[in-house]
Amino acid sequence: MTTSEAGSKDSSSTVPASTTPDGDRLCQAGDVKLALGQGDAGAGSVYRPLLITNDSSAPCEIQGFPGVSYVAGDDGHQVGEAAYREGTKGAPVRLAPGQTAAADIQFVNVHNYPESVCRPSPVRGLRIYLPQETDSNFVPMPGTGCANTDLPGNQLAVKTVHRA
Repeated sequence: MTTSEAGSKDSSSTVPASTTPDGDRLCQAGDVKLALGQGDAGAGSVYRPLLITNDSSAPCEIQGFPGVSYVAGDDGHQVGEAAYREGTKGAPVRLAPGQTAAADIQFVNVHNYPESVCRPSPVRGLRIYLPQETDSNFVPMPGTGCANTDLPGNQLAVKTVHRA
C-alpha cells in the first residue's frame, strides 16, 4: 500500500510503467503489499525478511536492492542513513499476481551505541523504495533509530531481492 503518511509520493502517476526485456513490467509501489516477516537475532542485530507480494492483476518483475530507511514524525522525515546494500545484485524475480519475493534486512540494536554517538530517536517505521522505483511505501515498525548519520557502522543493512 502506498501512503503519503510517511512522506511518500502517490503512486497513481501518469508515467507509463517500464518494462523488462521479457516484456513484464517492473513492480511499482502501487503493485505490491509489503510486510516484515519473522526474524532471527544474532550478534547485536535482528534479521527480518521484507516480504514483497504482487497485489496487482498482472505479473511484474523485481531485481536488486530496495531502498530502506527509518522514518519518524507526521512528515515522515528520514532518521539516520539509509540501509547499506550488502552483497551483490541478484537475478530478476518474476512475480505473478499473489506471489511473494523477499529482501533480508538487518536491524542493528541501536542501544549498543553510546547515546552521544547514536542520538536515539523514536521512529514510526520504514520507508521502502522498490528497486528502480521513485514512489515509496511505508511499513509500520515503531522503535528507535540513530539520528546520527556518521555512525561507526550501519544501523540498517539490506540484501538483494530473492524468491521467498
